[in-house]
Amino acid sequence: MMKNTPIPPSVVEEKIAALEVDEIGYASIREIVQLVSSIEAATGIKYIRMEMGIPGLPPSRVGVEAEIEALKNNVASIYPQIDGIPVLKKEAARFVKLFMDIDVKPEGCIPTVGSMEGSYAAFLVTAAREKEKDTALFIDPGFPVQKQQMLVMNQKYQSFDAFDFRGEKLREKLESYLSKGNICNIVYSNPNNPSWICLTDEELKIIGELATKYDVVVIEDLAYFAMDFRLDLSKPGVAPFQPTVARYTKNWVMMISSSKVFSYAGQRIGVLVISDQLYHRHSQDLSDRLRVHGFGNAIVHRVLYAMTSGTSHSAQYALAAMFKHANDGSYDFIGEVREYGEKARIMKQLFLANGFEIVYATDIDKPVGDGFYFTINYPGMDEAKLLYHLLFYGISAISLGNTGSSKQGLRACVSNVRRDQFEDLETRLRQFHLDFPAGLQIES
Repeated sequence: MMKNTPIPPSVVEEKIAALEVDEIGYASIREIVQLVSSIEAATGIKYIRMEMGIPGLPPSRVGVEAEIEALKNNVASIYPQIDGIPVLKKEAARFVKLFMDIDVKPEGCIPTVGSMEGSYAAFLVTAAREKEKDTALFIDPGFPVQKQQMLVMNQKYQSFDAFDFRGEKLREKLESYLSKGNICNIVYSNPNNPSWICLTDEELKIIGELATKYDVVVIEDLAYFAMDFRLDLSKPGVAPFQPTVARYTKNWVMMISSSKVFSYAGQRIGVLVISDQLYHRHSQDLSDRLRVHGFGNAIVHRVLYAMTSGTSHSAQYALAAMFKHANDGSYDFIGEVREYGEKARIMKQLFLANGFEIVYATDIDKPVGDGFYFTINYPGMDEAKLLYHLLFYGISAISLGNTGSSKQGLRACVSNVRRDQFEDLETRLRQFHLDFPAGLQIES
């Protein structure tokens, strides 16, 4: 029972009612953001905000300075090329080679308005390649808004939680879907949002082999590029490299975002990278649907043209500069974001010390890494009750149900929690643990 909550219960209840959602425990990321912001405004009390993956570090100075210079050179008055400025395309291809050991032509490196636009375009075009292949397959848990994109496009999708199908078991599970002949793409993030598990080369090889066998496109979301801090993936041209399905199939599209690895989220820029072979793949159904020849042309000259007619001109120069400095070895972008792993390690211990459990605790046969996200549950509470009750203690997160997980719990994002809030977090968790002894079944 709640006794000494740091947030006045009446305010929390009032703001939840004003939000007009059916069940606060399953509210979307942006709905939780709106709710918590309104409570903070009404009370003046700051939450431990773990609901949204906002970079908690300053933007890359390399990018900022390059963008300022571009604006001084009047690029703001010129429409950008839809497929990207040449210097960005060149450096993006170099980045893929140096940090992934994958060859791709600059032609297939296309700037998008964040990875969100990249995924939208990829979902649309992969579903148009063959009429009978009209369903996406998500290896969950995953980024909730990608399912929202499917909803907006009225596209079909299926999904399964990867946790119980690691290693060779993944093959049989994937084939159970792919053999039906209706799957157009396989979608996953690596490292995974929210569990932070990382697919192994064995698993990526399985995905690649089956993508080739059943002629489906793999859409690899690399929003947290090289952020498996258990490995040193920071040195250009030196192994180990960022793991990728691109080693095992030619049917791939990857999305590389500037938001997390370069802390450049506000400028909404990423790159959609398409394999050389897929870029020029033709299909009659695609031509009939979009009146264009070739997968890459459909992405650029139909979907991106119709959506935004290109990506911010100045931001393209910023991303080109960040790629170039990383490629040249003069910018250790991974060194800047290791702070997320350190904060995750500390925050996990605070939760564990107060009766919480880590939901996705292992990565096959070893502990899951410390990174941008981790997952928690509390004995005796389902995820909806846990999210609801934590709001009264000034702690916010989102439910794992929103991510496609089959597990009960919450996703905790470390990026927006400052180190000087750790003492408040510990105090609030200790009070929560006293008020709700772990294992006691909570009815409301």
